[in-house]
Order: sequence, then structure tokens, then C-alpha cells
Amino acid sequence: SRALASPGQSLPTQVKGSRGFRLTGTMATATSFPASQIFTNCNYFPAEFSLVATLKILRLKHKTSEYIFSMVKEGPDLLLLGLLGDHPPCSKREHGQLWFNTQSKGLFICDGLMWKTLLQSKERLDYVEDYEDLYTRSKTLDIEVFSIPSEGLFMAAANKLGSGIFRWKNGSFHFYQNISTQEARAWKHFTIDDKTFLVVADLREVEPELSVIYRWNKRRRRFVRYQALETHGAQDWEAFQIHNNSFLVVANHRARDFNYNIHSVIYRWNPDTKLFEVNQTLQTTGAFDWEFFTVGPYHFLVVANTFDGRTTTISSTIYVWLDGHFKSFQNITVFGATDWEAFQIDGRFFLVVANSHKFADTGQSLYSLNSTVYELNSLTQTFIRFQEILTHSALDWEFFIIGDEKFLVVANSHDGSSYSLNSIIYRWQGYEGFVPVHSLPTFGCRDWEHFRTDEGSFLIYSSATSRLSKVFRLRTY
Repeated sequence: SRALASPGQSLPTQVKGSRGFRLTGTMATATSFPASQIFTNCNYFPAEFSLVATLKILRLKHKTSEYIFSMVKEGPDLLLLGLLGDHPPCSKREHGQLWFNTQSKGLFICDGLMWKTLLQSKERLDYVEDYEDLYTRSKTLDIEVFSIPSEGLFMAAANKLGSGIFRWKNGSFHFYQNISTQEARAWKHFTIDDKTFLVVADLREVEPELSVIYRWNKRRRRFVRYQALETHGAQDWEAFQIHNNSFLVVANHRARDFNYNIHSVIYRWNPDTKLFEVNQTLQTTGAFDWEFFTVGPYHFLVVANTFDGRTTTISSTIYVWLDGHFKSFQNITVFGATDWEAFQIDGRFFLVVANSHKFADTGQSLYSLNSTVYELNSLTQTFIRFQEILTHSALDWEFFIIGDEKFLVVANSHDGSSYSLNSIIYRWQGYEGFVPVHSLPTFGCRDWEHFRTDEGSFLIYSSATSRLSKVFRLRTY
């Protein structure tokens, strides 16, 4: 409105569905105006900025069916896709084509790799079915499901004496790459500047004890060794970004002399050297897990402290980012904490801890105990107890969403006598909190991951006592 004297000065153009004005040559100069009219509070012209315009076309009728068929009318191939019920192929050849799934009542577009949702009715979880048995080289202590652009879906399994990378193909996971590890405890996937990385928490018998970062090589289509960092009984990595800075934090569990009161380390990515460098150390006690989360403009880290050498009844600390460093925000008493999961429901912020067991130097152990859901109280500005859930040596929580429904699934691993236990899916019921809706038979359950593919929504769990990991399909209606 400020640049164009009249609509006739520049003809609208349309490119791949985006409609706008093309300003070139003398026309662009003629439509200039002082930048101060837009950047009213800035004394300098920004190096980069974006202008976003939203246009409301009054003549467009709000009838979904007409809108769909006006899109598929452009070609016979698109119309054929609209009549298919099973998943059609999606490759570079089908890029830009539409598909209407008559089963899920959804409209999708092919991006050259996978089908992306345009319109779809809300799903509801109906039941859970056994989908795939996945055998790894040894017991699996952690799984990490992630995507690589133009390549697809992958899973990293943390195994002893060699870890495996699996790729999702034709509706199931297939072995893809072996990575040499000694006693891998966890994998973490992250990206920096469109580069894909994996970092492993690895226990090694030799000094110095090193955990390794791997980078995806596009030419070789494999993960290759990138950087090694010294760790101490590493159990977990967390990756996060603050103000365009990339960080890694390691959960150092114990030193060689079995001292559990040691420092865990935060590393910051140096864009000049393209390496991670020590940024800050935090005192932890048998650290087992880190979780990063954001509430409004504030950034938090919470550590799951497990054992201090005498007892598992200890404090775990929530840290808040202030003045370029993490500072203590709140201490919460835990019982052998092995995992924190942060999630948000309808503007409310929650944390749930996995309490694995109560143990004291008297030798008594209790594996069946409550794990706790905490909610951030805006008045006290602290996390307060919201709900207690009975668990059996809980090792992991996974939060996931299907349609408008929110769920938590717990990894129950041991009750003191057996590793064959039911792990439970809980559904959010508002005032009632989380209520159990599905019981899944598991054996030594260690970790849960939720993921989606063209075939639907899935859960996969790893076993700390068996080579068998299982994939479940979440059937919806």
C-alpha cells in the first residue's frame, strides 16, 4: 500500500501457488520508500529482514469440496490420486501431486519424498497392535528416531559392542549402518546449519573416556566420525539452541573412582572452528538424563540425578538461563531419577519424572513407587506436584499427541522380581489428569519413542535385557 501508487503499476504473478507482485528494474526503484516508515524503532537498517503480507480474496467460496476439486482438476494424474485409498508412491516424479485418502479423510501433497498433510480430520486413538519385532546385536539401552532431509526416517540403537543405525523402508526398519561403540548408553540427533549429527553417550574402559559426535556425509550417505569429547560414565546427551547458539550437555554419571558427585559439561558450538567447546560445568550427582525446555522467553535445563553413592533419595535441579549461563532455579526430591519429560497442554507447562527405585545404604530397595507429574505455577513461579502415578522402576516417559488427544507412556522395567511387566499408556483427561487407557506387555522396557510415517502413528520400545525391540502401531479412527 505504501510502495504501489496504483495496482496497475505492477502485474500480479503466480509461482507454484504463491501469488504476489514481481518488482524488477526501474519498477522496483520507482516503488521505493523510506525504510524508517517500517523500522520505526531501529536506528540502523537491518542486514536481513522479511516482509509478510496476508491477502484475503473475497471471491473465494469457503466450500472445502469445491476447493479440493479445483486443485485436482489441473491434471488427470492428480484426480487419480484423489481416488486411491492406499498410499501411492511419492518421489520426485510425483512432486506437487495431490492425494485424497478416503480412509483417513485427508488431503495430502507430495514434496518429492513423503506425503505432507494439507487437510485432515482429527484422529482419535482406538487401539494398539503388535507391528514389528526388531532384533539388534545386543540389549538396547536407548533408541533415537529421526529424519534426514531427502533420505527419510532413521533409528539409532544404543548397543554394547557396536551400535546399529536402521532405516525405515517399505513399512519397517531395516539395518543400515554399524557404528563402533563399546557400551553405548544413549544417542542424540541434532542439526546445525542444515548439517545432520548424532552424538553417542559411550562408556569405555580406557582413559580418556570419549563420547563421539558423528556427522552425516551426503556423498557417502553414512555417518562418519566428526569430534570426540571426554566424558565420565556418560548416560545421556541433550541438544538445544538458545538465541541461534547451538549447545550440547552431557550427563556424566560417575568418575573412575566411583565418585558420583562430579561435573556435567555444557558445550557450545563454535561457528568459526566448527567444533564444540566447553561453555559451562554444572555439579551433578549420578546424572542420568538432561531435558531442555522453554517457557515463554525463558530457557530451562533439568537434570535427573540418580545416586550419590549411598542413597537414591536425592535432589534434582532445574536450571534457568540468565545472563548467558544456567543458574539454579529449583530443587526437587527424586528417587533414583532416570528421566524427565517436559510437555505443554493448553498453555500449561508440565514436567514428569521417572523414579526408578528407592535404595539406601541399609540395603533395602523398593522398585514399585510413584513417579510424579509437576506443573508450573504462575503465582509461585515454581513447579508444584500435580499427580502421582504408580510405576515399576520407571526408566523413561514419552509424551505424544494424536489428533487433539495427549498421551504419556511409561517404561516400566522391573518390580523387584520380574522384568516382564506391562508398560502403560495414559491419556490426558483434564481435571482427572492422566488416566490409564492401554497396557502393553514389555520385557525390561528401557526407552520409548513415538514417530509417524506414511503408514500411520507408531511407538517403539527398547529392552535393556533382550535383543528384541518392538514396534507398535497406534490404530486411529
